[in-house]
Formats: sequence, structure tokens, C-alpha cells
Amino acid sequence: MDKKNALRAGALAAGTTLMMLLMSSPALALTRDDGDDPGPGLSVIQTLGLYVALPVVLFGVIAGLVMVLDKSHTKRDDTTSNISVEAKA
Repeated sequence: MDKKNALRAGALAAGTTLMMLLMSSPALALTRDDGDDPGPGLSVIQTLGLYVALPVVLFGVIAGLVMVLDKSHTKRDDTTSNISVEAKA
């Protein structure tokens, strides 16, 4: 019974994938839409700067701000500081 369900799920996944590939054919991108006015293309340097360097820099800035503004080191309290070692008389 499990083999039949697995086969059914595989066929459904394959059919769904095939339909999505057929519906999103790149051939549909050849016709221009009304009002379509694309700008000039990006150079390789601009593309790398926009999609590689800029996210890395933003990640670095955010990580740096988190490290600088982190206040958890002042809140940390070791359990040994709560223990009294003096004998009570």
C-alpha cells in the first residue's frame, strides 16, 4: 500500500512540475508588453556590486551593530556568585 501512495505522490509532483515548466515558458518573454520601457543593462561590475558586494556590506554593518550594541555580557550572572560560602553560626 505504501508503494502505491509513493507512486501516486511522485506522479502528482512530476505532473505539477511539468505544468509549471510549460506555463512559465521563456518564449513568452519575447513579446513586449504595452508600456514596457526597459532601462539600459547593467555591466558586470555593476551587477556584482549590486547583487554580491552590497548584500555582504549590509550583512557586515548589521552584524557589527549587533556586536557593538550587545548588552548580554552585562546581564550574565554566574551561579557561583549567588552561593554564600561562609558558615552561619
